[in-house]
Amino acid sequence: MEKTKTRKLNITFQSDVEAEEHPREAASKGGGGKAGAKGKIWEFIAIASIPLVLVLGNSMLVPILPDMQREMNISDFKSSLVITLFSVTAGVFIPVVGYLSDRFGRKAIIIPALIVYGSAGVLAGFGAVWGSYSVVIWARALQGLGAAGTAPIAMALVGDMYNGATESKVLGLTEASNGFGKVISPILGASLALIVWHAPFFAFPIFCVLSLLAVMFLIKEPKEKTSKKEPVGQYLRTVGSIIKEKGRWLVTSFFAGSLALFTLFGILFYLSEILEEKPYNLDGVIKGLVLAIPLAGLVITSYTTGAVIKKNGTLMRWLMNIGLTLSTVSLGLTLVWNKEHLIMFMSLITLSSVGTGLLLPCLNTMITGSVQKSQRGMITSIYNSLRFLGVAAGPPLIGYLMEQNENIVFIMLSALALIALCLVFFLVRPEPNIARKPQKA
Repeated sequence: MEKTKTRKLNITFQSDVEAEEHPREAASKGGGGKAGAKGKIWEFIAIASIPLVLVLGNSMLVPILPDMQREMNISDFKSSLVITLFSVTAGVFIPVVGYLSDRFGRKAIIIPALIVYGSAGVLAGFGAVWGSYSVVIWARALQGLGAAGTAPIAMALVGDMYNGATESKVLGLTEASNGFGKVISPILGASLALIVWHAPFFAFPIFCVLSLLAVMFLIKEPKEKTSKKEPVGQYLRTVGSIIKEKGRWLVTSFFAGSLALFTLFGILFYLSEILEEKPYNLDGVIKGLVLAIPLAGLVITSYTTGAVIKKNGTLMRWLMNIGLTLSTVSLGLTLVWNKEHLIMFMSLITLSSVGTGLLLPCLNTMITGSVQKSQRGMITSIYNSLRFLGVAAGPPLIGYLMEQNENIVFIMLSALALIALCLVFFLVRPEPNIARKPQKA
């Protein structure tokens, strides 16, 4: 393995890329022609289906929470646990699953995880039909366990399969797929609830089966050279040494990614609440379409960012700082143009989402490229675990602050974005060219 020069506070990207290319990449460069390119597109779609299914299984339920409260006679707090318990369970188990993926392979974890995820969704649906809150809540916890082995491991899989511009492009695609799922979930969930309120529970496993088949038959995981597996103790010491060596920028990146999702879901919760109040009185599909506006900004920006950054460290640094600046300023300006000026308010929220779309693909690319394949599952899993916990913390904390003073919500979010901007500006400084080089034999 070649070592890159390190400078204080700068990111060092290590390579684990084997001399032999990924079979699909080799085919497209050689005689595969259009057939190879077409196969790669289907491979990209299969990978992107994993985060999409993850989001659908959670966010499709948000529009039906009021119906669940009414039909099952439960409190606001109990209905919120249907979302929160899922995210907390996933956040707790993601590092464990990440270790297992490093040891046994990515697909060996993703495939059973999708099976558990879909099956638990069906069980939760039957719990809703039976009117059993305990069945629903335990099934959602089981779904969280399955979710831990889906999108977080897919991120590590992308790092295994690709390098250079292709890696950043596919990571941007997965982030865009995640955002696209957030866009269509409220609309899809509300539309299905028009049939019967618990229909989203049963619709989601259908998407899960499609993703499972795509992963099984369209993704070819690179074969790993036979090597002795590290004992658990040695593995954890290695991961600890990575965090110690790269902690300044790595921990900062973890914080920035978690904060971005905390802010996004906190704002979506805020919007969901105010749009149902006077003078807007929006609910169902119409409310879902309004919520989709800032999410559409996130999706378009994420995909575009992933496509253009390639392995240009200088561009990544610019885009991360611009994104956080955009979020800081736009969230701060909502104190002037608040919900009373809905069009301007939604424009500022959308600009904040665009800033998130500039930030996340850069963080994803840096984190997946910062470690060798044998530890990548754990490092990306820690990152994704913190993202899940950010998602879980956003709605309840924002809901609590809304009861105190709505201005406090945006003062806090803008201040946190400013803190993240300062940390990223001073501590996250990628090399100008961070393309990974082939590993020496």
